[in-house]
Amino acid sequence: MRRTLCSVVVVVGVLSSSLCRLYGQIQRNVSETPHGPVLLSSEQPASLLDQARNLVAKGELDPADRAVRQYLDQQPNSPDGHFLLGYILFRAGKAQDSLSEYTIGAKYRDPNASDLKVVALDYVLLGDYSDAETWLSRSLQRDPKDPQGWYYLGRTKYNENKLEEAIRAFERCLEIEPRNVKAEDNLGLSYEGLGRTEEAFTAYRAAIAWQAKVLNPDPGPFIELGRLLLELDRPEEAIPYLSRATEIGPQDSRAHEYLGKVYSRLNRLQEAQDELKRAVTLAPERASLRFMLGQIYRKRGLTEKAKQELERGAKLNETRAPLKPTPLE
Repeated sequence: MRRTLCSVVVVVGVLSSSLCRLYGQIQRNVSETPHGPVLLSSEQPASLLDQARNLVAKGELDPADRAVRQYLDQQPNSPDGHFLLGYILFRAGKAQDSLSEYTIGAKYRDPNASDLKVVALDYVLLGDYSDAETWLSRSLQRDPKDPQGWYYLGRTKYNENKLEEAIRAFERCLEIEPRNVKAEDNLGLSYEGLGRTEEAFTAYRAAIAWQAKVLNPDPGPFIELGRLLLELDRPEEAIPYLSRATEIGPQDSRAHEYLGKVYSRLNRLQEAQDELKRAVTLAPERASLRFMLGQIYRKRGLTEKAKQELERGAKLNETRAPLKPTPLE
C-alpha cells in the first residue's frame, strides 16, 4: 500500500502536491475537521453521510462505520464517502484499511488537506515515518499556516533523528501558534539530542511557565526537565518537577519511573519503591521497570520480592512483542 496511493493519484491525475499530519488530532482539532457535525434545518433530512459525520463527531465510530458503508452501497463512486470511511478507520486504528479507502476516493476527487493529513497519520500508525514526512511536507506546501502540521512534521523528523530539521519545524509551529506547549517541549528534546543542554533547559522551563495558570497542564515538560536534571546528576533539583508531573499526570508511568530513579539515587528506598511500583502498575509490560523495582527490593533486603520482579522482567524480555510505532503525541 505504501506506494499504491501515490501511483493511483498519478494515474488519475487527482493528487496535487499535498498531505499531512500525524496521530491524534487532525487539523486544528478532530471535531473541527470537514468530518465534524453537520447542522441541518428541521426541514432538511439528514443523509446517511451526514449522519455518519455527526456520529464521528460524537466518537460513535461503529455506527458511523455502518452508516457510511450503507451510503457507499448506494453511492459507490462517492469520494466523500470513501474519505469519511478512511477517516473512521484511521480513528479505529485500522491504518491499512484506511489507506485503501483514501486510495479509492482519490480516483474520483482530489483529497483536500484534511484528507491528506489522515493519510500521513496512517503512515505513522504503520511506523513508516519516511512516507509520513513526505506527505506532511506536501501538505504544508498547500497549507503553510497549519501549526499542527508543522508540529507533527517536527515530531516525525525527530523520530528520524533529523534534529536540526525538527527544530526548524517546531520553531515554525511556534511562529504561527505562540506558546504551543507541546512544540516547545519537543523543541527542548531536539536541542537536548544535539547536546545543546542550556537551550533545552530554556525550552522546558518556558513550556512549564506557559502553563502556570492552565487548569489541566501537560506533564511532559515537567517530566523532561526532571529527567534531564537527573541525567546531569542533580537529583534534588529534579524532585519538584517530577513530583508535580505525578500530580498533574498520575497515569503517566514515566513521571513515576523517573521520580523512583531520583529517590533511588538519593537512597530514599521506600519512596523509590512506592514510585516504581506505581510505574509497574501503569506499564506492566515494561521489563526495565520490573528490573528497577527488583533492585530496590534487593537493596531493602526483600529477597523474595526482588526475585519475583527480576524473574518477571526476564520473562518479559523473552516474550517481548515488537515495539509499536511512537504515536507522536
